[in-house]
Amino acid sequence: MAGQLKSVGRLLGLAFVLPTNVVVGYGIGYLLDHIFSTHFLYIVFLLLGIAAGFVSLIREIQKGIRNDQG
Repeated sequence: MAGQLKSVGRLLGLAFVLPTNVVVGYGIGYLLDHIFSTHFLYIVFLLLGIAAGFVSLIREIQKGIRNDQG
């Protein structure tokens, strides 16, 4: 039972990995745009946030697969 709850918790956490990284990336870009009076940094950091989100998501999935197999 405890193992199942741990798996459910891990899967629920995966639901927040990508959106959190995207929001943080956009937020950093938005703040830097206002600091430096530019209009493109939010796009750059949004794309970096998306990439970081996918990397984090893939790492968590691989970690879960390794834990289930071993």
